[in-house]
Amino acid sequence: MSASGNRTAANEPAAELQAVRVRYGAVEALKGIDLSIERGRITVLLGPNGAGKTSAVRLMLGLIPPHSGRVLVFGHNARDAVAKRRVGAMMQVAKVPESLRVTEHIDTFRAYYPKPLDRASLIEAAGLKGLERRLFGNLSGGEKQRVLFALALAGDPDLLFLDEPTVGMDVETRRSFWKNVRALRENGRAVLLTTHYLEEADALADRVVVLHQGRIVADATPDRIKQTVSRRRIRCVTSLELTDVRAIAAVDSAERDGEVTTILTPSAEGVVRTLLLRDGSLHHLEVAGAALEDAFIELTSDALEVA
Repeated sequence: MSASGNRTAANEPAAELQAVRVRYGAVEALKGIDLSIERGRITVLLGPNGAGKTSAVRLMLGLIPPHSGRVLVFGHNARDAVAKRRVGAMMQVAKVPESLRVTEHIDTFRAYYPKPLDRASLIEAAGLKGLERRLFGNLSGGEKQRVLFALALAGDPDLLFLDEPTVGMDVETRRSFWKNVRALRENGRAVLLTTHYLEEADALADRVVVLHQGRIVADATPDRIKQTVSRRRIRCVTSLELTDVRAIAAVDSAERDGEVTTILTPSAEGVVRTLLLRDGSLHHLEVAGAALEDAFIELTSDALEVA
């Protein structure tokens, strides 16, 4: 894919929310947040349902105005045509006609832009080789997602929004998709990704922003966010009953999947010593830091108090 000349100003943020507030009746979806989306980086926006993620994305796409504050895309009002021409979006709720062929959809979207990517580049980037003549309605869920990805790239965007992009994709296709998204970053584009797959966020993100109750509660690299969680993860095969494992001092939680027991604890060494004393047959022992999922749950707990 080509690299637009506009990407030379690498120090200019792709998008900015400045003291932005959004309300829906009595509900304040965003409570004065500041957020800058940088070029050449993959930013993952996380948050539970109702946290404000959709509102933030809709603001940057120019679909809604803020009640207060400013929303800029490449220095322009997000609702201006000059900003919209530099943005591509793959939205989870996107609807396209089922009766058109893949190439017909691609050619239609290319016609919306003054300098679109050529059809062959889009087919290659989205992994659609061999599907060009297929009707959209006859594609699998994962194949439809790949078509929507191609449509999002049609205008050669400088800023790309990906909303739950890998829903319906198998493991191999998802890994290939990740490779393509990383290539966009290397080409200087800004990518904003929302996903419920925490493994995906951990694998792709240069930066993770966590929204909770309309506020930003974390903004850092995945590793830095995971380090904020004091708990560690123990995995093992033990003959102890799950109730006995949960009764061990400092065990916050314990779950069993098949033979494997997974334990979360702030005191891994002490718990491991107790496990070994009580179960001489314990094996397949692994101790690791908390996963991004653990940090996300802790950050978005209803008990969290935000000033």
